[in-house]
Amino acid sequence: QVQLVESGGGLVQAGGSLTLSCAASGRTFSTYTMAWFRQAPGKEREIVARIRWSAPNTYYADAVKGRFTITRDNAKNTIDLQMNSLKPEDTAIYYCAAGDSGFYPQAYTRWGQGTHVTVSS
Repeated sequence: QVQLVESGGGLVQAGGSLTLSCAASGRTFSTYTMAWFRQAPGKEREIVARIRWSAPNTYYADAVKGRFTITRDNAKNTIDLQMNSLKPEDTAIYYCAAGDSGFYPQAYTRWGQGTHVTVSS
């Protein structure tokens, strides 16, 4: 059983930066795959980035490659998402998720409450 809590969302101007953090707690979860998803109004929830607790292997959606960086800190039990060169289309609710390896929400069994990111033009 893993509990996830996101933080760091807010309002930022286009071209700016923001870092989201996901704090994980509960039983051992070193074998989990961790991911950031986002969902904009009227759109499907989509994967943004993915990482594993025990390996640095990462995946990024094409829309964020070169701009976003996902990192892990095993000592702090956190997964961060550094977002640079933000665009208005990045505006969404961002969710931290844990589960099996996958690219779609169905592969993930634990979710945070979400944190809002709004990028103004």
